Amino acid sequence: MVVPRFVRQALLNEPITVYGDGTQTRSFCHVSDAISALTRLLDTPSAYGEVFNVGNDREVSIRQLAETIRTLTRSRSEILLVPYHQAYVAGFEDMQRRVPDLSKLRRWIGYQPRYSLEQTLRDVIAYVQSQLECRPGNPSPEPTP
Repeated sequence: MVVPRFVRQALLNEPITVYGDGTQTRSFCHVSDAISALTRLLDTPSAYGEVFNVGNDREVSIRQLAETIRTLTRSRSEILLVPYHQAYVAGFEDMQRRVPDLSKLRRWIGYQPRYSLEQTLRDVIAYVQSQLECRPGNPSPEPTP
């Protein structure tokens, strides 16, 4: 849920809170790419009973994700690094790298994500913006220049 949280914070010009040092990497998949892959797997009888990773294998650091969202939303938000010990209970450990291996999915159905990270983020930004604008009793977010 890091993407909608960062987007909401950016749209409201609140600090974008990055837990840890921001060097940990993740990959993000557009829901349309996931649905496309799953639909194609359902249409491939030989895939029944198999296990596949579905996603996008383009890695991005969490810090870079925050910076990209700040740029796309034209936000004035600062990026605030929050140490893990302040954000989580004692003993919390984060994975430094999380990225799916898509090689099997590519071999079986020729999968290739169609949506870039930027396109995915733009769609999430539009959705979160629409949610912020239609919340009753809440002031509209401050417009960004």
